[in-house]
This record gives sequence, C-alpha cells and structure tokens, in this order.
Amino acid sequence: MSLDGYVAGPGQSLENPLGAGGMRLHEWVFPLAVWRATHGLEGGETTESSRIIEESVANLGATIMGRRMFGGPPGPWDERQPWNGWWGPNPPFHHPVFVLTHHAREPLVMEGGTTFTFVTGGTEAALEQARRAADGKDVALAGGAQASQQYLRAGLLDEMAISLVPTLLGSGERLFEGTGDDLHGLQLVRTVAASNVTHLKFARR
Repeated sequence: MSLDGYVAGPGQSLENPLGAGGMRLHEWVFPLAVWRATHGLEGGETTESSRIIEESVANLGATIMGRRMFGGPPGPWDERQPWNGWWGPNPPFHHPVFVLTHHAREPLVMEGGTTFTFVTGGTEAALEQARRAADGKDVALAGGAQASQQYLRAGLLDEMAISLVPTLLGSGERLFEGTGDDLHGLQLVRTVAASNVTHLKFARR
C-alpha cells in the first residue's frame, strides 16, 4: 500500500492491471530469493522482508481472491477465449484458489496443483469452500481491494498484513475505501522495517 492509502494506481486496464505507478508498490519483493523461488526463478537476496514472505506462505491450504485480481475483461466469461489468470500455465499458488465473481464458470485446473474455483455465492460461501479445501491449514485473502473491503467489513479477517511502501500514487484504488472508521476487531501486533518497505501485521485479539 502507498503512503496515501492506495493499492493500485489510476487507469487500471488489462495492459496495466496495477494502474499508473502501481508496480512501485511491489518492487521490494521482486529481488527476494523466497519470492523468486515460488515463481520458478533462481538466485535472489535475503532481507528482513524474506521472513515476512516465508511466514505468509508457510501454512497455506487455500486462497481467496476477487474477480479483478484474477483478471480478464469485465462481464461474463468469454467461452471462446477464456481468461486463465495473469500467471501462465503454472500459477505460484499450488493449492485451491477461490475467485469471487458474479458470473458462473467451470473450475479451471492448472499445472502445479492450482485449481481456480469460481464462486458466485458471495464472500461467506467462498470462505466456507476455502476452509474445507484448506483442511485445517490457513486460508489467504490475496485481494484485491474490493474483496478485502468486503471481508473486513464482515469481520471475517483474523489477520491482516500491509506492506507500506514509501511512495505516493495520488489516486487509484484505496484499500480502506468504505470500511468505516475502525479496524473491525483487528489490532496492530507487529511492525518490521525493511529496505524500501515497512510491514504491518494486524491480528484479532
């Protein structure tokens, strides 16, 4: 998230999904060896951010994400040229992923153990399916902003991790738009300062 509260810049599109300047929010993670390994890349560095990433994926059994994070044109799915995500044939999840959408679609089985299931029943239905699939492991909410807002307002988040990047986007998509003036039961429990990013962890107590 930027210092002015945005998780994507203005002008998001299929060609520029993070909007103008949005890629700056993620530049800290690309050199990390732990991030590169999950994307099939060798090498990389280890910093204070490395343990944050390692912790976030250590016990994951399923992931939930919004339709906009999965990507593709808005509206019904194109059956002739279906959108299969941003990540290529072998996405970095390697477990079941549940996509919130208004448009039904058959599950999409990818390489490496990732299956995208498209849920039209709303946030609680997706969470119920993800919990079953995780079989006792953690369920991650990967984003984007609108999906995060829905789960936060519903009080369904046990933890929230924000990587605060020292940059300003000026406009775009705000993480906390429409969520009220409190954190819905979450409290700040840890702050880790690293190179070009500060990691904030909130948890329900």
